[in-house]
Amino acid sequence: MKSIYFFLIFSFISASATAQTSNLKQIIDQKANELEEQVIEWRRWFHENPELSNREFKTAEKIAEHLRSLGLKVKTGVAHTGVVAILEGGKPGPVVGLRADIDGLPVVERTDVPFRSTVVGEYQGKEVGVMHACGHDTHIAILMGVAQILTEMKDDLNGTVKFIFQPAEEGAPAGEEGGAELMVKEGVLKNPDVDAIFGLHISDATPVGMIAYRPRGIMASSNSYSITIKGKQAHGSAPWSGVDPIVTAAQIINNIQTIVSRNMNLTNQAAVVTVGQIHGGVRSNIIPEEVYMEGTIRALDNEMRDEIFERLETIVTNTAESNGAEAILEIQHGYPITFNDPDLTAQMVPTLQDVAGKDKVILVPAVTGAEDFSFFVEEIPGLYFFLGGLPRGGTPAGHHTPDFYIDESGMKLGVRAMANLVVDYFEMASGN
Repeated sequence: MKSIYFFLIFSFISASATAQTSNLKQIIDQKANELEEQVIEWRRWFHENPELSNREFKTAEKIAEHLRSLGLKVKTGVAHTGVVAILEGGKPGPVVGLRADIDGLPVVERTDVPFRSTVVGEYQGKEVGVMHACGHDTHIAILMGVAQILTEMKDDLNGTVKFIFQPAEEGAPAGEEGGAELMVKEGVLKNPDVDAIFGLHISDATPVGMIAYRPRGIMASSNSYSITIKGKQAHGSAPWSGVDPIVTAAQIINNIQTIVSRNMNLTNQAAVVTVGQIHGGVRSNIIPEEVYMEGTIRALDNEMRDEIFERLETIVTNTAESNGAEAILEIQHGYPITFNDPDLTAQMVPTLQDVAGKDKVILVPAVTGAEDFSFFVEEIPGLYFFLGGLPRGGTPAGHHTPDFYIDESGMKLGVRAMANLVVDYFEMASGN
C-alpha cells in the first residue's frame, strides 16, 4: 500500500514539474515575441557602433547598463572589456553559462542598410574601417534578450545562469592576451562553478528558421605558423654564387601540400595546411638573403594536428637543407577544437527540435573555421550550434566580407533556443 502511495506522490510531482516546464516554455515564447523589436534595435545599435578586439569599451558599457537595469550582479573589465552577469534562480540547482562574443572586424562595410557602420579604428598600426562582419552584434542582442526573459522568470528557475559577454573572439591585438582563453585564466567558469555552457553563432549560409549542429568536433583547431628561410644573397645573373631562398620557399610550399593529401587519413577528419602570405626580395636582379612566409593549420582531430606539426617541421627543415639554406619554423599557440560534448548534445538536441521544429534542426558536417568558444569546452561540457540568418531564397555573402548580411527575423529563434536550453537543462538536472 505504501509503495502505491509513494508511486502516486512521485507521479504527481513529476507531472507537476513537467507542467511547470511547459508553462515556462510558453512564457519564454510570449516574452520573446514581445521583445523581438527591442532585440533588433539593440542589434542595430551594436552594428552601427562596432569596436575591434580588446577595444569594446562602448559595447561593454551598453551591455552592462542593460544587465544592471535587470538587477543582476554584473562584473565588468573581465579579460579587458568583457562583461559577466549572474542570475540566481529561485531554487538551488546547477550553473549554466551562456556566451556571446562582442568584437567587430577590420572590414569596411558595403551593405546598403540604414544602420551601416562608418566607424574607423586602428588595426596593426593602420587606420581601418570597422564592421560587425561576422554577426557578433546579433549574438550580443540575443543574449541581452535571453537575460531579460530569464530574469523576469527567475523565481521559477532551478539553478543559476552566468551570462558571459566575451571580447576578442577574433583574436587579441599583437602583444596582448584576450578572448575566451583569458576569460578562463581569470576564472570566468568559477565562483560559481559552471556545469555546462551553451553558445551559438548566426550563419549567413543557414536559412532563417533553421538550427545546425554536430556532436563532437564542430569547428577546427587553428594554429598559425611562420617560416623564415635564410639563403645567401647574390646577383640575379649568377644564382650559382648564392643560395636562393625564393626557390626554396617555392619547393617548401609545394611539398607541404602533400601533408594533407598524402599523410592524413582523410576518412577520419578534415585537415588544412595553407600558406597565406610570402615576402622576399626587393628587385628583379637580386636574389635575396631571406624569405618570410606565414600560414594556417586547421584540424578536427588532435592526433592529426600533432602529426601535421611533425610533418611540417620535417619537410621545412629538410627541403631547406637540400638547397643549402636554413629554415626556421615557428608554430603559434592557437585555438583548440570546438568540441560539443556528445552526451550533452544528445540530451539537448530535443530542446532545439522542440523550439525550431524537428525538421528545422539539421546535422551538418564540421567546419574548418575556428572559434575560441573552444577554450570554454576544454574545461566543461558545452554545446555550440549555428543559427540560421540567411534570408529565404537569398545568397550568402560570406562571413568576414564587406557584404555580410543577416536576416534579423532569425534572431527570435536564437532567443527562444538559448532560454529553453537553460530551462530544460535545469529540469533534467533536477531529475524530472
